[in-house]
Formats: sequence, structure tokens, C-alpha cells
Amino acid sequence: MRFSSTIAAAALVASTAAADNYLGFNSGATKADRSAKFKEDWVAEFKTAQGLKNAPGKFNAVRLYTNIQAYAQDDPIEAFEAAIETETYMLLGIWASGTTNIDKELSALNKAIKKYGSKFTDLVIGMSVGSEDLYRNSVTGVTNEAGVGQDPDVLVKFIEQYRKAVADTPLSSVPVGHVDTWDVWGNTTNKVVVDAIDFLGVDEYPYYETGKGNAISNSGQLFDRAYDATIGVAGGKPVWVTETGWPSSGPAWDEAEASVKNAKYYWNEVGCRRLFGKTPTFWYTLRDSNPDNKMQFAITKDLSTTPLFDLTCPTTFETPEASENTASSSGSATKSGSSGSASETGSASAGNSNGEDSTAVQPDGPGSAASGLVASMTATAALAVVGAFFTLL
Repeated sequence: MRFSSTIAAAALVASTAAADNYLGFNSGATKADRSAKFKEDWVAEFKTAQGLKNAPGKFNAVRLYTNIQAYAQDDPIEAFEAAIETETYMLLGIWASGTTNIDKELSALNKAIKKYGSKFTDLVIGMSVGSEDLYRNSVTGVTNEAGVGQDPDVLVKFIEQYRKAVADTPLSSVPVGHVDTWDVWGNTTNKVVVDAIDFLGVDEYPYYETGKGNAISNSGQLFDRAYDATIGVAGGKPVWVTETGWPSSGPAWDEAEASVKNAKYYWNEVGCRRLFGKTPTFWYTLRDSNPDNKMQFAITKDLSTTPLFDLTCPTTFETPEASENTASSSGSATKSGSSGSASETGSASAGNSNGEDSTAVQPDGPGSAASGLVASMTATAALAVVGAFFTLL
């Protein structure tokens, strides 16, 4: 299931960047009005992220959902140029749902490699093939009408296709992962995906954990349970936190209330206590871009470097300490794809962006961990590829 050249590269090296516990934000390809983002838009985001007052570290990384510029066929997304200009590290993404191939994603990526060379590849810390595809294809995702997903076997095929495509490029040593909600990672039907990747990306929002006592005071414990459950099925592979956050405004969700005060509490009890400096973390979010989402997660307004709340981390926390699995806090992922142990139950699904004439849903916001979130979150920053729009969660 693995190409020999890939294994050789993996055995020898892992990306230096991957060994670090980067701090960053998620960033979709379109703005709140669904217009495309261009280089200057990302430059503004990246500069704000790096200049945030009282940040508990340097937020100099970004998680992208696609390699393709919005409303283009296979042109490289202009976030690449912005990242080069601002020295921002990138967790790249390949949109994998609602399609039978990832040809256009790979074409855009190869164009970027040829155009920018090491200035680009040296900033790549990982590649995520797919985002919440398994969740959208799960029973919960279907119930929530979360959108088109992808089957585990198809994701594995795409992962192998990606590895083969970059085997003779500098990206051959960059770890490959997949991003999904915590509740599908333990499904036995999804173990083939765990086995095929180098790290697991997990999206978890205690805010949406209906029926589990999701008041802000319990958010740290809910996060820990979900995060530790993912670590438990990762087979020793690193678990990166690819989406998490708490809305500063919006309607209540079961016991959860959106407010700036609660967003700060969550930052402290989850970010500061459990994540920052311990595992690669991509917070949701720096700037909201889904006009259909009533919950607003941005930690700053109009890209001001003065956040809505003080980002300073406290020295003590209210969340009871559970036994931490050290594997969860390791940011290093070697490129191998060796088998990892996963168990339990699940399936796959999502929305796509590559050579098909289909509409896909791309998350730019909270994915839906184990409750009932997704459909309502699903989104909308239009990311059109080949005439297909990716709505960002």
C-alpha cells in the first residue's frame, strides 16, 4: 500500500517543521461575502496572526483546505504567495469529497512546487488529504444533512495517489494526514485511513456537544475526553488539533452560551492548559468567513491585532487534570504511513473540489464532533473549483 521511494524517504527524514508544535488558525478560500480571497487578503491575515497582542506563542502557521485558488480550475491558491512573503508555515489540504479524483488539486500543487520551489516547500509542515469526509459520511453526518462525504477506501486511494505524485519532490518527506471529527476516528471502518497516514487531525467543539453537559465550565473536560479518545485509537501516531474554539457571539446551543467571556475561558482551559506548545494547533478562528453561521468564532474584529479578549495564558486552571497521553502532545510525525491501531465504528463522507462537476462543502468552521452540529454549521465560503463551490463550515 506504500511506494518504496516513499518509505525510503520516510525512514530517513521527517520534515523539520513537523517536529515543532506550531500555532495557527484555519483559513478558507473565500471571505464572508463569498468573494475570493487573494494574496493581499491572506497577507493581512498572516500579519495579524503573527502580531496578536499577548499571544502565548507565535501564531505563524495556517491550515488551508485546498490547493486551488477560489473560482479557478487548477491555479495554485494565492495563500501560498502570502505565506512565502510573511514566512508563514502551512498545513496544506486536498479537498477530497464529492469527487472521484484529486487531479486538479495535485495539478495546482505541482504548479506551486515548480513556480516557488523551496521557498514554498520549506514552509509546508504537513498535508491533510480530506477534511471531515468520514464525519459527513457517518450516520450522524447523514442525519445532520452535513453534505457529501467520502468512503474510507477512496480516501486511502487519494492518499496513495498524493504520495506517488510528490515522491520525487521535496514534499516527499512531509507527513501526510487526514482531518476529521473526533467521534469518527475510533470507528473500525475508518481504521484503513488511520493505517494509511502519518498523523491524525482532529476537529472538536465542546460547544456543540448536545446532551453532554456542554456548559462552558465543563468544556475542558469534554475536550479532554474527545481528544484522549482520538489519541487512544491513533496507534502512537501524533494527533494534531486542526479545529477547535468557542464562539464569542451567537445563539445558545443546549447548555452552551456564546460570549466573549466564555471564548476567553475556553482559550484558557483548552488552548493554554492542553494544547499550546504541546501539539500543532490550528484555532478556529482568526476571521469569520461563513455568512450563514450565526455563531461567530473570530478572536479579533476586522483583523485587529488587539483580540476580543486577553490572550495571556493563566498559571492555574479550573479543569481537573485527567491522565494525559504524551503521544497526543507530540508534534513530530514521520512520513511513513505505518499501521496504527484504531478501533470502534464509523464511516466516511464530505464534499469536493477536484475534477468533477459537483458541489462540495468545505469546512471553514466548526465541524461537528459528537453532537448535532454539522448541518447547521455547514457552510459557506464559496470555494469554486471547476465550477464547483466549496462552502466553508
